[in-house]
Amino acid sequence: MSLDVRTETAVPAQRSRPDARSQRELRRRERRFQHRDKWWGYALIAPAGLGLAVFYLWPVVQTLYYSFTEWGAFGGTTWIGLSNYRTLVGDPEFWHSLGNTGIYTGLVLLGIPLSMALAVLLNLKGLRGTGIYRTLYFLPVVTMPAAVAVVWRWLYNGDAGILNHALSLIGIDGVYWVSDPHTIRFAVAVVGVWMTVGYNMILLLAGLQSIPGDYYEAASLDGAGRVRQFFSITLPLLSPTLFFTTVLSVIQSLQVFDLVYLIIGANTQNALQNPAYSEGQTVVMLFFQKAFFDNQRGYGAAIVCVLFVLIMALTAVQFRLQKRWVHYA
Repeated sequence: MSLDVRTETAVPAQRSRPDARSQRELRRRERRFQHRDKWWGYALIAPAGLGLAVFYLWPVVQTLYYSFTEWGAFGGTTWIGLSNYRTLVGDPEFWHSLGNTGIYTGLVLLGIPLSMALAVLLNLKGLRGTGIYRTLYFLPVVTMPAAVAVVWRWLYNGDAGILNHALSLIGIDGVYWVSDPHTIRFAVAVVGVWMTVGYNMILLLAGLQSIPGDYYEAASLDGAGRVRQFFSITLPLLSPTLFFTTVLSVIQSLQVFDLVYLIIGANTQNALQNPAYSEGQTVVMLFFQKAFFDNQRGYGAAIVCVLFVLIMALTAVQFRLQKRWVHYA
């Protein structure tokens, strides 16, 4: 009987050794496979990472370096430290262009309520031709800014423009919209709103369609009207999409260049001769003028570095404030 017990107890001990060895072998294989998969992952993202480093990260580093240098007339750089930034702080032209950019950004943001109104209308049940309306409103988004600028310069033409002709039919004298310092900001902002309203509308429409219909049915049973439903259900649940569109609109508006540049003048020489140039000049336009027209590339690099920091700061403030008004269901 004792022999049987010894035999029975000895067998599991002998079997446990191969199991432990096999587990160690499995762990080694798993580590080997994980190591191999990791390198395969690096290999797959290498082309995109290389392109990001070459075309995005390296230019950022170069621009930051050039902002501390001065370019010679025939090339070459000289390290001058913070001289460009000290000049920038005392440059009234920079602060004026920054103010113009801020006004343009604020006016373009006024287009978000318009985009919301269009999204709400296109989200109504039973409305026919919604696909056609969406396409028409989205067309300006995919249109080249150069083509948009040419068309709107023709519309704004002070002598033979359609806008002034329409105003003359009701007894109102038109003005030279893109040459008058008092109207240039609003004229450009209207074009900016026209170009962005379709994109924001599509985003907001997607946000509206993601709201469950059960909420509206329950609110209707409780006696809430459409206005009450909009402010109590639609607006809070749409706040993440509104936050996203606001952040994108601010970033894009602060970097505006081609649209304003082409509306004010076809090139830098023509733009500088425009009486409204100083009132329509944006920060990026100032950078382009200093870096490529006045050959002050170090100073131009300092301008875009300050603009980059400003955009990052405003975006951080927006993310900070979104905790107070953005509601995630």
